[in-house]
Amino acid sequence: MELREYADILRKNWVLVVIVTILGLGAGAGASLLATPEYQSRTQLYVSVRSDGGTTGELVQGANYSRQIVNSYVAVVKTGVVLDPVVEELQLDMTGAELASYVSAASPADSALINITAISPSAEQSALIANAVGESFQEVVRTQLEPETENGASPVSLTTTQNALVPTSPISPNVMINLAVGLLVGLAVGYGIAILRTVLDRRIYSTQDIEQVTDKPVLGGIIDDPEVEKNRLIVHSQPHSPRAESFRALRTNLQFLNVGSKGRVFGITSPNPSESKSTTSLNLAFALAQTGSRVALVEGDLRLPSLSRYLEIEGAAGLTDVLIGRAEVDDVLQRWGQNEFYVLPAGRIPPNPSELLGSEEMEQLLRSLSERFDYVIVDAPPTLAVTDAAILGKMAAGLLMIIATGSTTKQDLEGALKALDTAGTNVFGVVATMVPAKKSGSYNYGYGAYGYGQSVTADPVETKPEVEKPRVFTEEELRSAHAK
Repeated sequence: MELREYADILRKNWVLVVIVTILGLGAGAGASLLATPEYQSRTQLYVSVRSDGGTTGELVQGANYSRQIVNSYVAVVKTGVVLDPVVEELQLDMTGAELASYVSAASPADSALINITAISPSAEQSALIANAVGESFQEVVRTQLEPETENGASPVSLTTTQNALVPTSPISPNVMINLAVGLLVGLAVGYGIAILRTVLDRRIYSTQDIEQVTDKPVLGGIIDDPEVEKNRLIVHSQPHSPRAESFRALRTNLQFLNVGSKGRVFGITSPNPSESKSTTSLNLAFALAQTGSRVALVEGDLRLPSLSRYLEIEGAAGLTDVLIGRAEVDDVLQRWGQNEFYVLPAGRIPPNPSELLGSEEMEQLLRSLSERFDYVIVDAPPTLAVTDAAILGKMAAGLLMIIATGSTTKQDLEGALKALDTAGTNVFGVVATMVPAKKSGSYNYGYGAYGYGQSVTADPVETKPEVEKPRVFTEEELRSAHAK
């Protein structure tokens, strides 16, 4: 991943990172509070070798010998022969072997000094142990390691140069270090969880996610509206809102598509339900009608129709009646509003929607509508749920694939596109819906270089919302309008 992607992960998951970091900091503070304090005290011994002569050479030889035997003495300090008497003297509740884990000995390089260090939960006891070990070691050297000679003196002498003192502060726990470690570990764990969460999250959030799945262009990004259930046709009710402008940007990009020989008949589908497919179809069709074009919106989702409910128009008769020959298209085609915007509702839900949508009558209907209207928008069913979208897509110039930001997964988009490609259906591009307003800039609302806010999208906008409610036109009115 690039540095920008890591920054995006931190920006999206900063709350998680902060919470885990605070937990790490709390863990460091808790460890400091719960840990048993440990105190350290040290005594220092000097090792010297007695010399019978007083010449310089003998003194140098004795000094060199004392430095050589120091390392051997250091190893002896932690043995039972030294520590067992200390345990007995101080009446410690442990053995000499156990005491060895609390005692250490070391010698500075090129010196005849031995530093004996003792650690204990009690400051006083740490000093007592260090001094006792030093005295016991001196006795062992004098009586066992380097016993007295015939002259009555041991050739090696150990002198205490520094007695162990009672420490005033513990060496452990180190609160500042524990807090720093907790902070760094919490930050690393939190950011690691954020990265893992991002890698495992297969939902689509940006154009980069779409580009990982397909090379189809992103035709638009529709800004999310939390009150969409109350305001489906926002291009009509709030024409100056950013969300309405994003539909007009999609409209402009659609006008630049090369549709081929099947006219401007577009199917709108999505991988799954509840991805704002029907709302996009409705607003896109109405936005096209605002340019003065004659637009027909066909409710092609015969399994779960919703457009007639959104527009509050009569939906009992519609597409299914036309396909079975029960009604003429002009009998059920309804004009909505003041523009040349017509809606063909689904009608009653049939038992065989796939057969009806794939029939020759459906193909003839779309061909007829394409001759009478500048644009025909077909609200098709979701692609992964049923095969209806692929059937309708082959009759149209192509399909627009709707995906919901933060909901549609990469697998769903890939599967839907693959299913349509297998059926030989043309997909013009992808439209992202439910885009958070603060992230809308991450989507290139364009086909090629066209983008949101550019001059190519500056189409005439109504100065005020229409107030006329939709009504069902009679057959005579429709025929009169078509004749004109």
